[in-house]
Amino acid sequence: MRNFRFRPARLGTVAVFALAGLLFWLSFTVSRGNNIRTDDSLLQMSDLIRERERQNDTLESSAARLRADVEALTERDHPDDPDQARRLDATEAAAGLDELTGPGLTVTLTDAPPDAEPLLPGVPEPTPNDLVIHQQDLQAVVNALWAGGAEGLRIMDQRLISTSAVRCVGNTLILQGQLYSPPYTITAVGDRDALRTALDESPTLANYQQYVAAYGLGWNVAEHPSVTLPGFDGSVALRHARPVEPGE
Repeated sequence: MRNFRFRPARLGTVAVFALAGLLFWLSFTVSRGNNIRTDDSLLQMSDLIRERERQNDTLESSAARLRADVEALTERDHPDDPDQARRLDATEAAAGLDELTGPGLTVTLTDAPPDAEPLLPGVPEPTPNDLVIHQQDLQAVVNALWAGGAEGLRIMDQRLISTSAVRCVGNTLILQGQLYSPPYTITAVGDRDALRTALDESPTLANYQQYVAAYGLGWNVAEHPSVTLPGFDGSVALRHARPVEPGE
């Protein structure tokens, strides 16, 4: 077993410092200069995280209602044009804004037990880095499913669109403003045989399978005669960087 997952040292160092900076900022925000090693301080931090999640959910609900209002006003103020309606429907479907139902499959990735031992002879003792799902693993599944002709994808409970970014901090997934922990599920709608073939032929996933065999990382593929993916209901506005203006 030689072809183990490559973990660039520099990227790991950057990630450690970035995470440390986030923890220091959270600690400062919560503690306001006080000792946060007490149970009360830990509860305050937990309450802060939950409150931010509640605020995010409230804003998303409000945005969804506003989008519905805009669509209703657009339909009211513009007479029906069958050709235009068909083009709009086709565009929304292609963009992932509508529900999608069809045959498909779900891939589930799970961390190995933290005390996992080598399952094969000659395999070295694992490091903590070897026992968790990484961003590259999720991206490899997503890329393979798209390459296999997937008509639509969902990670956890969210539909993927062209601007979706799969990012991880440690083994926590950040997807479109939401945080998720393993096990991770990726569901695709499409030809099941073609999707399975794409998963089997992915070089990156072949490497991942070595860790499944060596240390017990979780891998499961379940087929569905029919599965429904939700339409994407977040913002589709494009954001881009711009130069800082003088005085900003």
